Amino acid sequence: MTITKQQILQWLELSAEVFQAEQDFLTDLDREIGDADHGLNMNRGFQKVKDKLPSLADKDIGTILKTTGMTLLSSIGGASGPLYGTFFIRSASSVMAKEELSLAELTQMLQDGVDGIVQRGKAEVGDKTMVDTWDGILACLKEKQGTVMADALDCAVAEAERAMKGTIPMQAKKGRASYLGERSIGHQDPGATSTYMMFSALRNASVQ
Repeated sequence: MTITKQQILQWLELSAEVFQAEQDFLTDLDREIGDADHGLNMNRGFQKVKDKLPSLADKDIGTILKTTGMTLLSSIGGASGPLYGTFFIRSASSVMAKEELSLAELTQMLQDGVDGIVQRGKAEVGDKTMVDTWDGILACLKEKQGTVMADALDCAVAEAERAMKGTIPMQAKKGRASYLGERSIGHQDPGATSTYMMFSALRNASVQ
């Protein structure tokens, strides 16, 4: 079982729909420990991506992801734009010219993207950021190599949810939330949450 180019396009469309529906929820999370703009930014950025999807229908997966990253970089403010933009641009590097992805190729694609996030944001596991969610996702995908794609993605979604909720008791060490010190404890990280939503959309697109 592979993930096709059409499913990648569907993933991005579903992500746009999710961020539109969850804009207020993400903004409320960000109001507690950030700038109260994460939901607005994610929705605006992915609506711009959605607008570009028809023109990407005949492109390869790498081109689709690189264009997505450039679009997010140019349309999202705050920390989210550089981080999500970098994720997609870097994730494109190993999948240029590909029309479908095996589980191993998908895992490498996501790892490349997360390496870009870490390099740009300097965050580590335990810092209460999107890196915590990605770490759970990648650990599951690597563990499930050689299994059915759907099973691996289901495992990764469950682990992403656990990691997302695991940010609640953490004290933030990066970004604006870190300025709050101990007052950041008890709040779910917005970036960890949007990452969970985006990966869940990938799973949903891949099993349709």
